[in-house]
Amino acid sequence: MSVQHVLFILTNTAEIGPNKRATGYFFPEVAHPYEVFNHAGIAVEYASPLGGTPPEDGYDANDPAQLAFRNSAAIRRMAHSRKLSEVDVLDYDAIFFPGGLGPMGDIATDPEVKRVIARAWNARKIVAAVCHGPAAFLGVTLEDGTPLLRGRKLTSFSNHEEAGYAQADVPFLLEDALRAEGAEYVAADDWHSHVVVDGRLLTGQNPASGGPLAEAIVAALNGAAQ
Repeated sequence: MSVQHVLFILTNTAEIGPNKRATGYFFPEVAHPYEVFNHAGIAVEYASPLGGTPPEDGYDANDPAQLAFRNSAAIRRMAHSRKLSEVDVLDYDAIFFPGGLGPMGDIATDPEVKRVIARAWNARKIVAAVCHGPAAFLGVTLEDGTPLLRGRKLTSFSNHEEAGYAQADVPFLLEDALRAEGAEYVAADDWHSHVVVDGRLLTGQNPASGGPLAEAIVAALNGAAQ
């Protein structure tokens, strides 16, 4: 069986909000999924709207998975992420949007992100995101003109979690925005792992959900391969 490929689509936003809070992708939300995919023999490649080195946030050297990713060839490859407009999403079996506050600044509104998601979805690829990553799905419309999110079950960083974390820095509340486009939003307790699978749309609520979401993606890919 040929090797499967997952495309991580990362933010280029290094600061956000009126207080110019330093941000980027949230490090464990890349490191933990990468660990799962690597163990499963799934290749990971990286893109971002602008290409180049994505800014990071939240690194914890006491976490073995994060330390391993910090010292890996994978992070060196990520430092040369491809420009999203130069990537054909049909070359991949799944696309994945890590969180962090950064996606609220570019991924949430970038037209190329919306085009790529629609192209992947229409080609029956797996589409996934964790924490603030589901901001990517806002404004995505399907071929019949309906919002991708309408009637779909998903999760993301919740309003309650945001109130204790970065409400003063984000341009909108992600949970509210997802609901406004017709998503059936569900959340678990704050900071607890929570993954929602609705067909080919897979989402995780918060940083604790990154690894479990990747495991769900692996399971979905294995199902698709059968």
